[in-house]
Amino acid sequence: MQLTKLKRRKRIHSRVRKHITGTPEQPRLNVFRSNKFIYAQLIDDVNGVTLAQASSFEAVVAQEGDKSTQATAVGKLIAERGQAAGVSQVLFDRGGYLFHGRVKSLAEGAREAGLKF
Repeated sequence: MQLTKLKRRKRIHSRVRKHITGTPEQPRLNVFRSNKFIYAQLIDDVNGVTLAQASSFEAVVAQEGDKSTQATAVGKLIAERGQAAGVSQVLFDRGGYLFHGRVKSLAEGAREAGLKF
């Protein structure tokens, strides 16, 4: 059976999610990447609540340069919103994507703004 890119990513994501569970003190920083935009959420899996979210779809970030620059801005934005919600440490869930390119840019932006992985 030939795996499509989506099925392969879902398989990797479910394998990673077996080991990563967000708590109120240390939520999961989830990343979703589409062709145009990148999205990030801070998720408390114990209570099933999203604590904060940011995306390149927002007007604040959409004016930035290329997609990698937008991803860095989203990382900084999610870090600011997370700190406003009382979060300083997170578990990084790359969503089955390689830690490369836009996903890496988002992580570096969040680290620069003060989130600890």
